[in-house]
Amino acid sequence: MEGENRNVPETLEEVLTYLKWRHMEKINQKKDQNNTKDRELTISRLLDAPRELVFDVWTNPEHLTRWWGPKGFTSTISKMEIKPGGEWNMVMHGPDGIDYKNKAVYTEVKRPERLVYDHFAPKFTTTVIFKKQGNKTFLTMTMVFESSEEAARVIKVFKADMGLVETIGRLEQYIGEIVNNNN
Repeated sequence: MEGENRNVPETLEEVLTYLKWRHMEKINQKKDQNNTKDRELTISRLLDAPRELVFDVWTNPEHLTRWWGPKGFTSTISKMEIKPGGEWNMVMHGPDGIDYKNKAVYTEVKRPERLVYDHFAPKFTTTVIFKKQGNKTFLTMTMVFESSEEAARVIKVFKADMGLVETIGRLEQYIGEIVNNNN
């Protein structure tokens, strides 16, 4: 029947063109997956403290409970295993009396340079980079959500964007207190 197989490549040239097109389509799909700008929250801050201290304040539960969370929040940590596969279980206590349970699993720990963990409910991956700049630390924290819709929902429902700014502000203040007390 004439015209039934119009989409089937018949010549070697058509087959090669089709394969090249499929290859480019896969590359473009991969690029789209690697482009996370529409589904991420990122904050950077230059902290006036050595990288080792900033890393310790981020990974020691005794320090973390003193600064983690937006203004008015406190935190209780029941488990914090700083190693690949290690769990971080915490409850953030809101000023309104609501408790927010958090669970994360570390996927990468490179002391004192980098932490990566997967957070559950809501699901996102966080990467924290501690870059040495003289006797200071340039900190970058990036949270990547599974979709732009999920990122938008978390920002709307939990005000995660403002919470992130306030949390890093509290970190900066706490580190300042430690540095001033040591001088």
